[in-house]
Amino acid sequence: MTEQPQTLSLSELEMPGDFIRRHIGPNREQIDAMLATLGYDSVDALIDAAVPDHIRLKRPLDLKTARSERVIEDYLRRMRSGNRALTSMIGMGYHDTIMPNVIKRNVLENPGWYTAYTPYQAEISQGRLQALLNFQQMIIDLTGLAVANASLLDEATAAAEAMMLSRRVNAKAGSRFLVDSDCHPQTLAVLQTRARPLGIDIVTHDLAESPDAADLQDCFGVLVQYPGSSGRIIDLAAVSERAHAAGALVTAACDPLALVLLKSPGDLGADIAVGSTQRFGVPLAYGGPHAAFFATHDTYKRQIPGRIIGVSRDARGRPALRMALQTREQHIRREKATSNICTSQVLLAVIASMYAVYHGPKGLGIIAERVHRMALLFARGIEQLGYRIVSDTFFDTVTIHTPGVARRLAAKARAAGFNLRVHDADHVSVAFDETSRRSYLDQLWSIFAPRQRGLDFDIMAMDTAIADCLAQTQRRSDAILTHPVFNRYHSETEMLRYLRWLASRDIALDRSMIPLGSCTMKLNATIEMLPVTYQLFSGIHPFVPLDQAQGYQQLIEELEDALCEITGFAAFSFQPNSGAQGEYAGLLTIARYHEARGQQQRNICLIPASAHGTNPASAQMAGMQVVVVACDERGNIDVANLKAKAEQHADDLAALMVTYPSTHGVFEESIVEICEIIHAHGGQVYLDGANMNAMVGICRPAAIGVDVCHLNLHKTFCIPHGGGGPGAGPIGVAPHLASWLPDHPVVPGVNPAAGTAQTVGTVAAAPWGSAGILPITWTYIALMGGDGLTRASQIAILNANYIARQLESHYPVLYTGLNGLVAHECIIDLRPLKDSTGITVEDVAKRLIDYGFHAPTISFPVAGTMMIEPTESESQAEIDRFCTAMIRIRAEIAAVERGDADRDNNVLKNAPHTHELLLEDDWPFSYSRETAFFPLASQHDNKYWPTVMRIDNMHGDRELICTCPPVSAYEDNEPEALVSSA
Repeated sequence: MTEQPQTLSLSELEMPGDFIRRHIGPNREQIDAMLATLGYDSVDALIDAAVPDHIRLKRPLDLKTARSERVIEDYLRRMRSGNRALTSMIGMGYHDTIMPNVIKRNVLENPGWYTAYTPYQAEISQGRLQALLNFQQMIIDLTGLAVANASLLDEATAAAEAMMLSRRVNAKAGSRFLVDSDCHPQTLAVLQTRARPLGIDIVTHDLAESPDAADLQDCFGVLVQYPGSSGRIIDLAAVSERAHAAGALVTAACDPLALVLLKSPGDLGADIAVGSTQRFGVPLAYGGPHAAFFATHDTYKRQIPGRIIGVSRDARGRPALRMALQTREQHIRREKATSNICTSQVLLAVIASMYAVYHGPKGLGIIAERVHRMALLFARGIEQLGYRIVSDTFFDTVTIHTPGVARRLAAKARAAGFNLRVHDADHVSVAFDETSRRSYLDQLWSIFAPRQRGLDFDIMAMDTAIADCLAQTQRRSDAILTHPVFNRYHSETEMLRYLRWLASRDIALDRSMIPLGSCTMKLNATIEMLPVTYQLFSGIHPFVPLDQAQGYQQLIEELEDALCEITGFAAFSFQPNSGAQGEYAGLLTIARYHEARGQQQRNICLIPASAHGTNPASAQMAGMQVVVVACDERGNIDVANLKAKAEQHADDLAALMVTYPSTHGVFEESIVEICEIIHAHGGQVYLDGANMNAMVGICRPAAIGVDVCHLNLHKTFCIPHGGGGPGAGPIGVAPHLASWLPDHPVVPGVNPAAGTAQTVGTVAAAPWGSAGILPITWTYIALMGGDGLTRASQIAILNANYIARQLESHYPVLYTGLNGLVAHECIIDLRPLKDSTGITVEDVAKRLIDYGFHAPTISFPVAGTMMIEPTESESQAEIDRFCTAMIRIRAEIAAVERGDADRDNNVLKNAPHTHELLLEDDWPFSYSRETAFFPLASQHDNKYWPTVMRIDNMHGDRELICTCPPVSAYEDNEPEALVSSA
């Protein structure tokens, strides 16, 4: 008898949860097969065995059910219509700009760029490393300083990092930091927040009046806004001279477009230059993400925060790029690191650098001159209308003295479609940008004109007769962006091919799984990425009146509600724009809570020995003293040691920082007891939410006793890694801590729970941090619903345990939890192999490149190991392909063990193998070409070719080069060599 097909209901036919099936990699049959391998008959049974029962969430998540992509697109359309896209001429470090479509389509919307991981494996990251080297060269040229990093989180953070560098290298100069009163208010607020726990005294002064000896007494540094927030351009050279005479370092917070025309800060005596590259083609996005920059003298290169891309050489002596000077970073130096920042804004730095590549020095010069000319014309018209311009010299921002009517004029401007900046009742500013049109001039003049006066301005005549407000002595005379990379790719055809060529040099998620433990690389679905480019999300200035951002406010409120339900917390702050920034903000919140209760002496932060390096670095920044807690032989926190340390420091205990599931990839059974010990001794529990992707729908941080937790939205909630950023690190808190969450000096009500309480202050430049990427997380949660999110956590745990089971007979699995199971990641131990064969974990990582894979995390949290995390988005087929590669590599190691392969000259030690070797007449190795290049049969149809051989890390640090090398450094002048030099 023929079985009748099952009749589906209309609700089932509408497939509301179809996205869940597409997000989760393994299908039903694959899930069953993996469960059978592990010996479980259901996913629920596996989770019951892996996760301690006493921490389990006993009910489903109370979220809306999964919705279809079409329904979500309609919802987002209605939501974003709540935003009003007026022409914002507010300035304050944020300007509208035009992203060239060739960059928008081929970088921002290209998964080859946005799904790439941090370039820890430099051999498979040469494309994005070259783009970042372009960024550094661009910043070095514009600032006139010797060395630049590969971006920071935002301008305010960069200014705070400059303050800290100034203090580190100038510690004997005193504890005062002098800040120009014409600095952006959000930057001043971040400086004040950073300074408070470290005992730094922030002093503001009008630096248009050159500071005298008394102003500079006991100052270790000075910060100048160049041009100022009001638009004025002060004599930076005079300030620098006075500051240096008093022993203080000078930081210039710069506008990069202004630096196309103005003398560089390096030329004028500045020691450090910081700023934002947002106006180089990166959307406003309600405040971020945007790539900040940081440049300084070569003398301070080992003190620079964040990442530096350097030129080294590969095994054959050819130029190759890598992240340089990593020993100064928090992963190595922990609380002694230069900064807690472990990420950058790579995707946005790539866009900004490509903006400069596409326009070149001439194109940038035209854009800068046009912006400046518009401001000049506007100012001259305003003067003819009887107003006084506050500053005689400016680049793009004109501040007008409007006695008593500033707010009235701003309201009139809003009615006409313009947002202006109101300083106070007597002053209003108008900032011009790349998008400003000639028609704006007449409209703006009409706003300022007295009612009885008609406008008779002839713009063409004014333009012919106008005199520049910038003296020749203020304009730069040196050439910028002279390297060939900035002078070739100016047609769309050339640019398109350049971007394609760079992307081909990388491994991103569009090519293979990226099984990095502790930094999940899950699917960033296309529909989740779409809202990023919607004009009504991307085109909103962060300081517009709230009635113009109701779409964003709705999105943020709905996202906060969802995250509170997922975590059990009472409130969230979205201001932290990275995980490390979230750690810092969370610890400040704890410190402020203790202070408000009269227990400001509590400054001890307990941190497990296995913790991520940002944890102790963040604690140090928050003014806390780090005390390390031991781990036992299973990798878990040693509860007895924790209790002893808590008792020892009971009077001064501020917090415990803990990662859960643990850094070793297991659900520790003692987590509730650990939280109770801390609370019993007066401390608060901070959870590093890096591994929240194993908890969503299974257990909630607040329910196990956690007081504060940051979430890596760029990990658990699908914001793409982008090659090392963007990111977002919002913090959730229990009810008793909500009052102290960050606020903002420009936009009221950022922390609605604050009331009259003194919050921790401001930790990032924008009120809601990197708000422009929050729609990604909102969309992911809305598409998955509570059941889908729980399913994602379950399959992540299934995939990790399947890998552990497949590999355990070939490599020891270092740590397991309940019933011999792991959480969402597993650690395999290669240390015994090094002892027996000389093969290191790095050799295995480089050999994986020949197999077409990005390596897992190596040597963290245990040196000589690999931490593997497959994520729920990977199918069994891809996981099996990876496991096959790892098992084949183990066989290659066995050949060394048996003596069949030379200990020092073998397929692992020589990996990766480039196409150049394939073409050599005399094959230099004892193994075959087939073994070197095609270890898997599937690679005949889909082969990734690394472009460089093993990179010499030591050489790159000994001879630091962080600029684009001259073309003569390469073998020829063919197009490829020109591109390689970038």
